[in-house]
Amino acid sequence: MKKILSAVLCAVLIMATVLSLSSCNGSGKKYTVGICQLAVHPALDEATRGFKEALVKELGEENVTFDYQNASGDIAVCPTIINNFVSKNVNLIMANATPALQAAVNATNTIPILATSITEYGGALGLKDFNGTTGMNVSGTSDLAPLDTQAQMIIDLFPGVKTVGLLYCSAEQNSKYQVDVVKAYLESKGLTATLFSFSDSNDIQAVCSAAAAASDVIYVPTDNTAANSADLINTISRETRTPVLAGEEGICTKCGTFTLSISYYQIGYKTGVMAAKILRDGADISKMPIEYDPQPVKMYNEDNCNFFGLTVPDGFTKINTSAN
Repeated sequence: MKKILSAVLCAVLIMATVLSLSSCNGSGKKYTVGICQLAVHPALDEATRGFKEALVKELGEENVTFDYQNASGDIAVCPTIINNFVSKNVNLIMANATPALQAAVNATNTIPILATSITEYGGALGLKDFNGTTGMNVSGTSDLAPLDTQAQMIIDLFPGVKTVGLLYCSAEQNSKYQVDVVKAYLESKGLTATLFSFSDSNDIQAVCSAAAAASDVIYVPTDNTAANSADLINTISRETRTPVLAGEEGICTKCGTFTLSISYYQIGYKTGVMAAKILRDGADISKMPIEYDPQPVKMYNEDNCNFFGLTVPDGFTKINTSAN
């Protein structure tokens, strides 16, 4: 009898261990995650890739279903995508870029919303005295690189620069935040910094041409519309011999000379880990701090640096332009 009881007890303990491990890796529950990505371009694509890979690693491929939708650069499509997610009652929404985040916030205050590729959450969400957490059903990761460092790079890398054109899309609030910070820094150093805003891809050619004609150097922040028109910016930049310093690697690959760039894959991956904490562990999203890439990298576009005759200092990493 004792042997039988011992065997039964062992079986119970083994089953309890299996169930415990199953609970820990999330295999006991299935999740549906809606992904709304604003546009197709390398930075946002990498963020989505990192997010999906992290969440699959955390929860198991068999336990998470992704409903991926891309707005193809049309901001007006984001609310339609998000409302569809809400009607399906997905477990979590991942909003990739500011218009996707804003559409999600307008659609639900109950479904957890994790965002990525957002520069400044306070401005994107209209939060006063933003202190790192939103206090609502929103958290995520930021693509903000140190803007003062980027601005100083313009001074250091382009000797004799006096005028800088700050080229950005007026429909993207995060872009306005970036150029305002860079403008203030450059002006504090005695340079002339002028804002050149376009409303969408239809007027970017005219605005970029005006910026190039009036400036020694053009600065382009992490701007989704500019990213989609980076080849055009590059053509104008070369025609007018006005080099571009870009806010991130993807834009620099197409039209820039130098950048200080975060890794969009890494911030996407961080967002996926955050999603697992919410879905599997029950973390309170309203108290989860916005996270950042702690190690932005100085990079250069070899082709454009050669075209403009620029010397690349030590400590810069060459962008693999052939892969884009």
